[in-house]
This record gives sequence, structure tokens and C-alpha cells, in this order.
Amino acid sequence: MGKRKREQRRRDYDIRQAQHEQVIERIPLERGCKLIMVYVEGYEDVAFWRSVFDDYESDEFMFEISVPLRNDLAKGKKVVLHLAEDPEVRDTLFCIDSDFDYLFADQTPVSREINRTPHIFHTYAYATENYLCYAPSLHNICVKATKNDTNIFDFEKFFADYSRTIYPLFLWYAYSAQIATPNIFPLIEFKSSVKLNYLEVEGNGAETLAWLERQVQRRLRSLRGQHPDIERQFPAFIEMLGKRGVTPENTYLFMQGHTLMDNVVMPVLEAVCDKLRYMSISRINGSDRRGYRS
Repeated sequence: MGKRKREQRRRDYDIRQAQHEQVIERIPLERGCKLIMVYVEGYEDVAFWRSVFDDYESDEFMFEISVPLRNDLAKGKKVVLHLAEDPEVRDTLFCIDSDFDYLFADQTPVSREINRTPHIFHTYAYATENYLCYAPSLHNICVKATKNDTNIFDFEKFFADYSRTIYPLFLWYAYSAQIATPNIFPLIEFKSSVKLNYLEVEGNGAETLAWLERQVQRRLRSLRGQHPDIERQFPAFIEMLGKRGVTPENTYLFMQGHTLMDNVVMPVLEAVCDKLRYMSISRINGSDRRGYRS
């Protein structure tokens, strides 16, 4: 029997076993304590929203974070919003990624629904991934990954510089999304324009950002040539985004979350961690040589 067939039979067996397992009941709540269900878009969001609601649990309220249970196993933002429309749902909160709905300030039907529904919680940043990529937290991630606490890279400065570099393209991408004409500057083109193919740690990424600036300017020339009138609308759009907290220095928090994590933050972390591991190995080798000579 092939490996693939064995794995499939094992999965089928696990599913059948799970269906016949006795359901373990949750621990009973204390008297007078109410359980509030909190539905999120996907399983990867459970831990994030648990960390948010931890600070609000008390003797009166407990929260349980979960993905909506459906026979078709569907999940995502649309599923959560559809469930939020059900008038029969009680003692329930709904947590979603804002995407652009917070920034668009009631300019689209979905943003109006989200911003005016009191039991829907949403991120201010684009998605939960953006919070995980928050620049002040990245040094600690490197420390955990390498066991080396040497500060060799200023993440906060780098991502402020990165944000300033991509800000003009972000305006094009966000504006085309707001006017529901994504073909002006679709996500795939934005992603290819702002991703980092490499990072030189020396100089705090200055060489990488200079390369990125050239990529951005090339794309801007192309967009301006194809759509010469679009930027006339930008002053009012920039003012609206500014009122929602977007600045040239924090743009990375409002770009598409997976693009940020997979194509920007991960290459940066990998480069910095590689340097830290090399430093650790060099220190160990240097200690061994000194010990041998003594």
C-alpha cells in the first residue's frame, strides 16, 4: 500500500474515532458567572483574541473563543458577519479582521455594517497578523529563536523607513480598493512591488530599502502613466486615512497581513536570526580556541 493511501486511511480512522468519542463537557461556571461566546474567523485567530479577552474576564463574565460550527466547515469573515446578523443569537460577540473596513470610515456597505454593529469587534490594523508583526516585538522573537540577545538590528527604525518607502503605493492600492476598482492596482501587483527579496543587516537594511525605493518608483511611474487622474483624489483620501491613524511611518500595520508577514517580516527575521546564530557559533568557537591554548 502506498504512503498516500496509508495516510488517508489513518485520517479516515481518526475522523471515525472522533465522531464516536464522548464529548468532554466544559468545566461548570461559578454561580452568577455568564459565559460569552466569541466567534472568530479561523482557528489561527483563537489565540490572538484569547489574549485580548483575558484582561476582561471577571467573576461575572467568562469568554470562550471559537470558530463558528457549520456542517459545511466554512469559516472566514463572511461566515462570522452572516452569523452576527442572526437576531436569535444572544450572549455572543464576533471578532474579525478589519481589512480596510475600519479605514474606509463608512464609505462601503461592509464598513458601515461593521462600524455600526456594537457586538462586532475588529482589529484597527488590517488583520491579526499585523499585530504579530509589530516592530517593537520582533527583537524578542529573534532572542527566542536564537538564544542570543545581542541587539544588532533596529526593527522600529527599519519598519518606519520601510513604511515611508511603500506609502505612495499603499495609497494607490487602498484607494483602488475603496472605489471598488481593484484592477487599477490589484493585490498581486502591490505584493510584488513591496516584498523584500533579501535583507542586508549591516546598515540596518539601508541597501535593501534603497533597492525597494527603486522598485516603488518604477511602479509609480507605470501607475501614473496608466491612470493620470487618480492622484487628484488623494488629498481627501490621505486626510481620511490620517484621521483613522495611518501615517507614512506606520503604513506596514495597515497593509494586507499575509503579505506583510510572509513577504516582508519573515525575510527580515530570517536574515537577522542567521546573523545572530553565526555570532553565537563564532563566540563558541573563539572560547574553544582560547580554552585550548590555556
